[in-house]
Amino acid sequence: MKLWSKANTSTTSAVDKFTVGRDKEFDQMLAPFDVLGSIAHTKMLATVGLLTDSESQQLVKALQKIHAKVIAPDFIIPEGVEDIHSYVEFLLTAELGDTGKKIHSARSRNDQVLVDIKLFLRASIQELVADTQQLFTLLQEQSERYSKHLLPGYTHLQLAMPSSFGLWFGAYAESLVDDMTTLAAAYKVVNKNPLGSAAGYGSSFPINRTLTTQLLGFDELNYNVVYAQMGRGKTERIVSAAMANIADTLAKLSMDMCLYLNQNFSFVSFPPELTTGSSIMPHKKNPDVFELVRSYCNRLKALPNEIMLMTTNLPSGYQRDLQLLKEHLFPAFTELSNCLQMVHLMLSNIEVKEQIVEEEKYRFIFSVEEVNKLVLSGMPFRDAYKKVGESIESGTFSYSTHIAHTHEGSMGNLCTPQIRELMQQTIAEFQFSKPATAIKALLS
Repeated sequence: MKLWSKANTSTTSAVDKFTVGRDKEFDQMLAPFDVLGSIAHTKMLATVGLLTDSESQQLVKALQKIHAKVIAPDFIIPEGVEDIHSYVEFLLTAELGDTGKKIHSARSRNDQVLVDIKLFLRASIQELVADTQQLFTLLQEQSERYSKHLLPGYTHLQLAMPSSFGLWFGAYAESLVDDMTTLAAAYKVVNKNPLGSAAGYGSSFPINRTLTTQLLGFDELNYNVVYAQMGRGKTERIVSAAMANIADTLAKLSMDMCLYLNQNFSFVSFPPELTTGSSIMPHKKNPDVFELVRSYCNRLKALPNEIMLMTTNLPSGYQRDLQLLKEHLFPAFTELSNCLQMVHLMLSNIEVKEQIVEEEKYRFIFSVEEVNKLVLSGMPFRDAYKKVGESIESGTFSYSTHIAHTHEGSMGNLCTPQIRELMQQTIAEFQFSKPATAIKALLS
């Protein structure tokens, strides 16, 4: 069943198989959004005289039933059907006859797919924001809980200065704020309506694109119909770059955890049920979750480059190359959400070792503290630095593990409320309530 088939022309099964590829698999994910786009398009067609009010009402009612069908867990696109667009039109025609055939007026599969993808990305970003916000909240809670637990800080993987688990948890919380800022920017690119651009050159029908923008809860139009099509590939790349930022934060956190769980560090531990063992070494508690998160996220960091290369040197207008982007981007949302949820599970059950820095091997991380004490007593910094350095070389270095950092963002002043406010401001930029209200109205 192909919408584009001519009476006396068909393609070979080999071409069909190759060109369709895994598209039906990802059309399953687009199905609810295809129906929503069709409802908005149907309502618009009635306002410009391409459907009667009666036809529009029949189609909307039938589409709402189809929506309920395609969101069911057991829904599959039947064999012999090319894609979700064909299937929706087949169901409408089966129920409403010729009226069902009218739904494609003033629309191409190009802009139909575009709006489906935009709606899918919008919904997927909302779910990603929720998972990220949940981890952010936990990181802030753990930052406050372990604000007094000192640990060594490192530069070049060499002992450097005192840090704290309060700082460590808080650093990754604030990292997620910046990650959310880039995701909010990507969401703004996503949340523009391409419907009505047709095959990329608009339509001679007097359609109302502003109306479908409002009905679908988009913030704005992709105004230029050529650019609406050119935006495919670019939009996916922008979204993947924002996802890669979150992945980068999780990968770095996971690497820290792999080190800190190592017996030579022994800064943290986890319950046995959250680690794995060895087939021959009974003492092992392996950080497999963090190792896999690190690998998944490093792979996700490659995604923007994959999309960039797949779209390199494409001319304007639709090209079939763009179909393959779904295979790379769509599963990435599930992978990243799984990683966020697993890191949340692990850090909810972390056990932090106390009095780590009391061990003598960490004594030199307090050298800067001793330099600063001399400076505060009036000694020039370079003289204080030299004096402490000489005491280290001679073996006479003495120190205190008591530290008092008070400036903004330091161990004694984590600025947790300020970081929380930054996250709240960023999340407010998404304005998820607007599309939620619009979609609810389409289905009611």
